[in-house]
Amino acid sequence: MSWSIGYDDTWKRDIGYGVPAYCDHPNCFKIIDRGLSYVCCDSQPYGGERGCGLYFCEEHRDGYGRCESCGKRRKKHFLPTPDHPTWIKHKLEDPSWKEWREENHEEVKLMRKRIS
Repeated sequence: MSWSIGYDDTWKRDIGYGVPAYCDHPNCFKIIDRGLSYVCCDSQPYGGERGCGLYFCEEHRDGYGRCESCGKRRKKHFLPTPDHPTWIKHKLEDPSWKEWREENHEEVKLMRKRIS
């Protein structure tokens, strides 16, 4: 099974090492991907049992791979960052996403506004 591209129903966004993204820590604009290497807590899909399922650069994870909120066992987590413009452009233009675009007109409109 490949973790290149998938979907996270909890955070309602695309995930996987094929998805360029910003770190989910507030005001961090480091470009990472949403693969298992960057997911909060032990590289487990969706954050496993202890992680929040958000994605963080090395600077914003502790020695156990946890974000600040999960490391301190806070119930309130960070908010996910918006999709990276490179990913939005890919979904809007790549032929492999044509069927998705045809089935998701409203989301396509929102995405076009985000990069305009």
